[in-house]
Amino acid sequence: MNKNMDKLANMDVKKLIIKMSLPAMISMLVQALYNIVDSIFVAKISEKALTALSLVFPIQMVIVAIFVGLGIGVNSYMSRKLGEKNKDQAVNTAEHGLFIAIAVWFILGISAFFLPQVFYKMFTTDEEVLLYSIQYTKIIMLFSFGSIVTEVCMNILRATGDMISSMKIQLLGALINIVLDPILIFGLFFIPALGVRGAAIATVIGQLSAMVFALNLVLKNKNGLKLNIKQFKFSREITTEIFKVGIPSMFMQLIGSVMLTGINFVLAGFSGTSVAVFGAYFKLQSFIFMPVFGLTQGMMPIVGFNYGAKNNKRVFDAVKFSVLYASLIMFTGLLVFQIFPTQLLSMFSSTPEMYSMGVICLKTISLGFVFSGAAIILTVYFQALGKAKISLVISFARQIIFLIPLAFGLSKVFGVKGVWMSFPISELACLLIAGAFTLRLLKSEKKREEKIVKIA
Repeated sequence: MNKNMDKLANMDVKKLIIKMSLPAMISMLVQALYNIVDSIFVAKISEKALTALSLVFPIQMVIVAIFVGLGIGVNSYMSRKLGEKNKDQAVNTAEHGLFIAIAVWFILGISAFFLPQVFYKMFTTDEEVLLYSIQYTKIIMLFSFGSIVTEVCMNILRATGDMISSMKIQLLGALINIVLDPILIFGLFFIPALGVRGAAIATVIGQLSAMVFALNLVLKNKNGLKLNIKQFKFSREITTEIFKVGIPSMFMQLIGSVMLTGINFVLAGFSGTSVAVFGAYFKLQSFIFMPVFGLTQGMMPIVGFNYGAKNNKRVFDAVKFSVLYASLIMFTGLLVFQIFPTQLLSMFSSTPEMYSMGVICLKTISLGFVFSGAAIILTVYFQALGKAKISLVISFARQIIFLIPLAFGLSKVFGVKGVWMSFPISELACLLIAGAFTLRLLKSEKKREEKIVKIA
């Protein structure tokens, strides 16, 4: 057992969560910074350019859903195999993840030639917004193999307890994006101004750079797992196990895309400004949610490894302390959004109408933050155990069953404010459902342990 896997099994859980999560939280914060900077620069082109990026976001989430779901599937199965001390199966899982990533990109690349035009015409007839949206989307879809392969590599490293390397990978990609954004968007250092296309090109250059670095780390075998791509043999069992967790995880992310599409449909009925405000909110909230997602990246291999090793006490402690840390992060975010909404919106070159609508948006939606942290941790807990279907049910209930109907119904009564009100109500409902599933699982685990004791 190498030192990374030794700490998964033996290190104090409170310290281990922080040690495992901090690198991921830092890299996710830098990623959030990139998302904000990207929108800040694009907003300087025009409000229509910012509106275009808000419409692009659901398709970006589809791409993210695919590579995050695949990565989680690889991470979950690898962690459990390593906990069972089955290193050969863990290595083969990593190899399968890389080959599946390339196959998935091929499908996305073909879709780039027809999907954007069809999708965006459902939301707007504004030729300028359509042009910006299609330009950006084609570029990120054609070169999406960078982000997909990178995510698989990072999850291979995380499954072994190596969080530092995945942090370096994400930092590299995000920092390159941030540096290239103003150069390519506005035309600096003898490079012509490329506008929205420049933002997309900066994104893919960052992703491709991260991919090269990530592959180099994985293939160097410093994580204790020697991959041999040349001798790769397809396994239906491993592929099934990856997709068993990965597909529900993809659908969880895709639900987010459907949610954004549904909310944009409702908001588009009011004004383009409301769509821009919601897009600005979504970039801002990533500063709060990204650290929690980083926390889940640190928690997942701890839970998966110890579940595979049948150490239920460490599994329970990991979840308990993760809920506590996530709740503290989200409460801090609530205070920031309540106290500084105007200052936050000022980053987006907001018009007076955006300020007026945006302050209410930020203050209202952020009320749900107090429920979100625990719900996110419990959702990922089920993914780590290989019970991704439960996670899918929770996410589906939150974003489809509750949020979209509430947004539509409340908007008829309270106008745009009703859309914002639907978010905290849905977050509370999601936490209640996640809590109910968790209690049921804990009871079944307790009964199973009691049966084992009786047999022994």
